[in-house]
Amino acid sequence: MPHSHPIGIFDSGIGGLSVAAKVRELLPADDILYVADSRHAPYGDKSDDFILERMNTVTDFLLGQGAKAVVVACNTATTSAIAQLRATCSVPIIGVEPGVKPAVLATRSRVVGVLATPRTLQTHSFSALAARFSSTVSIEVQPCPDLVGQIEALRFDDHETLVLLNRYIAPLLEKGADTIVLGCTHYNYLAERIAQVAGPGVQIVSTESAVAREVVRRLACEGLLAESGKSGDEAFYTSGELAVFGRQIDRLWGPGKAVYPL
Repeated sequence: MPHSHPIGIFDSGIGGLSVAAKVRELLPADDILYVADSRHAPYGDKSDDFILERMNTVTDFLLGQGAKAVVVACNTATTSAIAQLRATCSVPIIGVEPGVKPAVLATRSRVVGVLATPRTLQTHSFSALAARFSSTVSIEVQPCPDLVGQIEALRFDDHETLVLLNRYIAPLLEKGADTIVLGCTHYNYLAERIAQVAGPGVQIVSTESAVAREVVRRLACEGLLAESGKSGDEAFYTSGELAVFGRQIDRLWGPGKAVYPL
């Protein structure tokens, strides 16, 4: 496959844009195709079978557009069904998972909190991840069923969003967490607000930079990095409403980018 082909990135909505932005920083010459499966967002309250069906549909679209690799920029999708997706694809499939390992290395209180969608926390993959460290560190989980909707609506500073953050973070602090993992890529857009609510003694762990570095590593191993000397372009697709997605892209990526229906 030519190295000039684009990198495909998808999420249930706009959360994966935070990953795409880090990929763009590290790979300025590569083209990026981003899909927000917004019609079916959030994935966090869907079944594994439904999530896998959407992952297959979106991945087939990206491969049809020539994607040389696919980034599943969604913790729920990764923990639910990425193994099945990899089994059927010949291109590199890179996922994301909650940053429990770096949080365990960073904690001083030996209590790590995890904010995530209910579905992510219910998956076998997440349970196995947490179990790897639970003998030495207490992993305290907090499902956040209403947070993605606020972020999709770009209500980062909305009073309701701050109320939700206080509600979700308080139990983790009461249990002694000094490190909080953002277990959903959507939450990256609230990282500063989460840090403010948690307080100065709490470290916030996100994984978008680590995922972007893994994309670089995998493409380099496969000889698929774009040649330097050109500026990569982006194309943005959604299964949801174009007008809404256009406003989201204007806010989170920058004005002037066209959006297309999936």
